[in-house]
Amino acid sequence: MSGGKGLRILLVEDNLANQLVAMAYLTRAGHTVEKAGTGVEAIDMFYAKDFDLVLMDVQMPAIDGLECARMIRTGPRKASVPIIALTANALRRDRQKCIEAGMNGYFAKPIDWDALLTQIATFSPAA
Repeated sequence: MSGGKGLRILLVEDNLANQLVAMAYLTRAGHTVEKAGTGVEAIDMFYAKDFDLVLMDVQMPAIDGLECARMIRTGPRKASVPIIALTANALRRDRQKCIEAGMNGYFAKPIDWDALLTQIATFSPAA
């Protein structure tokens, strides 16, 4: 992440193994990460704290990542915070659904961490 600083990232992921892997990569890259295991928890955390970026699993029980992104985008504040989808769905229409829900990026699982960290760096202000 040369040329930038670490971001405050909200990781929305219901799978514990995926949470652990993501947190390891993100913290090693210099980011501060908080995790939410459900869409409901993500909405509550998003509006209670300041985050620079959201990494959003698309397939979650109850409120999925698409609905969660829509709620963030139509909420009372912070609608401009970048949201990047993380999903096992890799079809073109799946990517389009994420963009239509208000997400700024899309990565299919398994995640290419180098590519994701490069994209995250584009949202990092200059140091």
